[in-house]
Amino acid sequence: MKSYQVKVEGFEGPLDLLLHLINRYEIDIYDIPVSQITDQYMHYIHTMQVLELDLASEYLVMAATLLAIKSQMLLPNTAVVDDFEESEMEEDPREDLMRRLIEYRKYKQAAEDLKDKELDANRIYTRPPLRTEDLSEEKVETVKPGEASIYDMIQAMGRLLNRSKQPSSQEAKVRRDEIPIQMRMDEILTKIETHSGGTPFDQLFERRTRPHIVVTFIALLELMKNNDIVCVQQQHFEELIVFKMEDAPWS
Repeated sequence: MKSYQVKVEGFEGPLDLLLHLINRYEIDIYDIPVSQITDQYMHYIHTMQVLELDLASEYLVMAATLLAIKSQMLLPNTAVVDDFEESEMEEDPREDLMRRLIEYRKYKQAAEDLKDKELDANRIYTRPPLRTEDLSEEKVETVKPGEASIYDMIQAMGRLLNRSKQPSSQEAKVRRDEIPIQMRMDEILTKIETHSGGTPFDQLFERRTRPHIVVTFIALLELMKNNDIVCVQQQHFEELIVFKMEDAPWS
């Protein structure tokens, strides 16, 4: 029997994840604490692997890079350098990563600016349509203030999994015939419909078994992909609240 896997479109690559961590923990991009950022990055990678998300190899390459930099910075510099200027010119092992992150941040910001301009342009019309009844309103997907990212959900899942650790001898794979994804999606929608003020993320995981947790998370991702629900987090590190799309705070 095959295990259920899902590819999440919210992941834009390892640099995007690193930039998310830098922003979340308010880290100076010019002075990255490699030990801290590596530990946080590995926590996300481990959580994604436990959830059996389709993890691109580039994430693992970045993990190896971070571990190599961390090891290099932990090693004492035993070389005796007589020339002070030569010592100053020695490159920081974080330098290449820092340059890549700064460059990525520029492109990411530029892409967001272009998207904003595109959205603004879509609101401009040179003339009214002749027959409005024949036109279908185009739905524009935007990220609302307070809407949680996929990384916020993974972090919440990591905390949940840590509280639900089981012996390694137990079955960790999720089988399609054990907990049907569609059935779990219907159960989640039914529960959320009874709480127009939102349902705490943790309360959707009634059973703290590994298969139930993984299938529930996948069901949530599918519902978000279908625009049936939205996950909201007003401030960093606050509890995630799940709403039906029409009950979202900005609706």
